[in-house]
Amino acid sequence: MTEGQSPTGRRTRISKLTALPPGLLARRMLNVKGLKNAAQAKALSFVRTPQPKVYGRLGDLEVRLAAGRPDILQAQRLRYEVFYEEMSARPNPVAAMRRLDQDAYDAICDHLLVVDTSAGPHGRERWAHRRRPRVVGTYRLLRQDIAARSLGFYTQSEYDIAPLVRAKSPDCRFLELGRSCVLKPYRSKRSVELLWHGLWTYVREHRVDVMIGCASFEGTDPKAHAMALSYLHHFARAPDDWLCPAHPHLHQRMDLLLREQVDLKQALKAMPPLIKGYLRLGAFVGDGAVIDRQFGTTDVLIILPVAKIDPRYFEHFGAPDELKSRLSPAD
Repeated sequence: MTEGQSPTGRRTRISKLTALPPGLLARRMLNVKGLKNAAQAKALSFVRTPQPKVYGRLGDLEVRLAAGRPDILQAQRLRYEVFYEEMSARPNPVAAMRRLDQDAYDAICDHLLVVDTSAGPHGRERWAHRRRPRVVGTYRLLRQDIAARSLGFYTQSEYDIAPLVRAKSPDCRFLELGRSCVLKPYRSKRSVELLWHGLWTYVREHRVDVMIGCASFEGTDPKAHAMALSYLHHFARAPDDWLCPAHPHLHQRMDLLLREQVDLKQALKAMPPLIKGYLRLGAFVGDGAVIDRQFGTTDVLIILPVAKIDPRYFEHFGAPDELKSRLSPAD
C-alpha cells in the first residue's frame, strides 16, 4: 500500500515455472528470477484469471478489476511512469527496457483499476483500430487465502506481520494493499474517491476484516520527515495486540522528536495524502520505518481493521454489510 503508491518490491528466485493460464499473465510477464525456489513456483500453479467486474462509474471514469494481461500491462506501465519516471525508484535494466514495474506478485494479485473510458489509443496503441480505455489509477490486492497458497504477503519482506496474522486468524481475513498510484493529471478528489469506492466494495465482497500494507514517504532520509514520523509513533502507533515491528536489520526509529515537540497541525500538513487518508479512516501504524532504496522511499506499516473504521464514512461509501458499491456501474 504505498504512498500514492503502494509497497515496493523485493526480488526472489526460481528455476522453473509451470504453465500459467493465458488469461492472466503470459510467462514472460513474470519476473521468474524473482521467486525463491521451485516450491514457490509450484504454489503459483493455481493462478486465477480475474473476472471482469465493474464497481462503479463517475462520468468517463470507471473503477473495475483487471480482466487479463492487457489490463495488467497497462497497470504496470502506469506504475513505472509514477514510481520510476516521476518519483525516485531505480529500475533494473530489464524494467528500464520494458518500461514496466512488475514482479512475481502481479500474477497472484487482483488489480483494481481506474480507467478513463474517453481516452483514445496511446503509445503503440495509437495504430489500433479500436479504442482502449486508459488505466489512470491502480491498487494491487492480495487476499490472505491466496497469499497462504503461494508467495505469502509481500509486506513480510519489511515487517514481521506473520505473528499478527496467525494470532488473528481464522477470525480475521486479511487483505494486503500495494502498488497504489494515480496518474498525475488525474490526482483529483474524484479519481481518488472512485478508487476508494472500488476498494471498499472489494473489501465487503470478500468479507475482509483487516487491510494491511506499506505506505511511503518519498526519500530515504527519515530525518527529513521527522515531524510526521514522530506523530505516527506517538499518536497513531498500533496497540500491543495489533503491533508489528519492522525486521531488526531494517528498523528505523520513528520517534525522532519527543511527544511534546510534535506540532499536530504541522505534522498532518507534512503527511503524504494516502497515509493521512488511512489515519482518518482509523488506521494504526507499525513499529519502526523501513528504507526502500530501490524505490527511494521511507515506508511505514499501515494496519486498518474494518471494525475500527470511523462509521461516518459509511454514509458515503456504504456500510460493511452492503455488498454493492453505491456508485453503480450505470451511474
